[in-house]
Amino acid sequence: MGTKTIELKVGVFILIGITIFFIIVFSISDIYFIKPGYRINILFNFASGLARSAPVRLAGVNVGQVETIDITYDKESLRSKALVRAWIKGGTNIEEDSEITINTLGLLGEKYLEIFPGTGGKGLLKEGSTVTGHDPVSMEKVTENIKNLSDSVTVIVKRLEKGEGTVGKLLAEDAVYDDLKATAANFKDFSEDIKKHPWKLLSKPRGQ
Repeated sequence: MGTKTIELKVGVFILIGITIFFIIVFSISDIYFIKPGYRINILFNFASGLARSAPVRLAGVNVGQVETIDITYDKESLRSKALVRAWIKGGTNIEEDSEITINTLGLLGEKYLEIFPGTGGKGLLKEGSTVTGHDPVSMEKVTENIKNLSDSVTVIVKRLEKGEGTVGKLLAEDAVYDDLKATAANFKDFSEDIKKHPWKLLSKPRGQ
C-alpha cells in the first residue's frame, strides 16, 4: 500500500513538472495555437526572403506571425505567386483595404509582414480572407537603380568637363566666368552700400 502511494505521488509530481515545462515553453516561444485568433492569406508576386514565424505588425505593433509560405497558381493573372498564410491574434481588426507589404527591420534585418491600417468603416478581414499584398522592392532592383544613377551622374560630369551644354560653357569660358564673378562682386558692394546708407534707395536722381 505504501509503495503504491509513493508511486502515485511520484507520477503526480512528474505530470505537474511536464505541465509546467510546456507552459514555460509556450510562454517563451509565444505559441499561437493555444491562443484565440484567425488566419488570413496574402498573395505576393515576390516574397523577398520572408520566412515562417516572421512577425506580423499592424501599425507597428506585433499582432501575429507568418504561419506558412507556399507557391500557388493564380487563375486570374495566370501566373505563379507566393501565398503567405498569417495567424492574427483574436480581437485584431484589419480593414479589407489595408495595405500589406513585406518590410525589413533596419537595412539588413529580419523580414516581417507590415500591415498599414485601411479606411475606417470598411469591412474587416476574417478567417480565411485572401488579399493581394504590395510587392516589396528587391535589393537587386535598388542596386540597379543606384548604378544607373551613378552612371548618369558620371556622364553629366564628363559633359561639364568638356564644356558641353549651357552650364558646361559657363564653366569652360573664362570670359563668361570673369563677367559673372565681376557682376557678383558689384552686387555685393551695392548691397553693403545700401546697408550702410539705406536712404539712397529713397533719394531721386537729379533731373527727375
